Amino acid sequence: MLRVGLTGGLASGKSFVGRALAQLGCHLIEADELGHKLIEPGGEAYPAVVAEFGPGILEANGAIDRRRLAALVFNDADKLARLNALVHPAVIRREEEIMAELEARDPHGIAVVEAAILIETGSHRRFDRIVLAVCRPEQQIERAVQRGISREEALARLRRQMPLEEKRKYAHYVIDTSGTKEQTLEQVRKVYNLLRELPR
Repeated sequence: MLRVGLTGGLASGKSFVGRALAQLGCHLIEADELGHKLIEPGGEAYPAVVAEFGPGILEANGAIDRRRLAALVFNDADKLARLNALVHPAVIRREEEIMAELEARDPHGIAVVEAAILIETGSHRRFDRIVLAVCRPEQQIERAVQRGISREEALARLRRQMPLEEKRKYAHYVIDTSGTKEQTLEQVRKVYNLLRELPR
């Protein structure tokens, strides 16, 4: 099975690219979704995250308020590093389990792991190919604001992420999502066809 890492930055279009690759036949694994499940009550990382950041991050029903947690960590590099250290090892273990299951069922398939900080964590080394979704920084902020994140919060998150231009050095394929959806989909189709040609 071909292992592909799909990354980008805040609101850079990576989820759109991931869904498009899935529609073309790739197996999509969303690291954010795995992370969210791991910090739900009963999840592997839930007790450690609550112990680290305190009851102030909890909703009345005991669930972690992810917006409250994000507000805590995205303005503090040390806290963000501590959160990542608690959650990411478990996310990576789950990704590996899922990829092993997929490989057993579809050894000639393509598994795509979509993750925002794939390169920052060194996880990119686990993949055969890296796909990077990029757009202009002002578009990232605009898209993030449209999703309900404040401009200040969006800027804080961008400051904590490696710039997209820096990430280009690690990418085998770059998909520019700054144009129309059809222009992005055309690039996705080209990348998919190139991935299909690679030896397993």
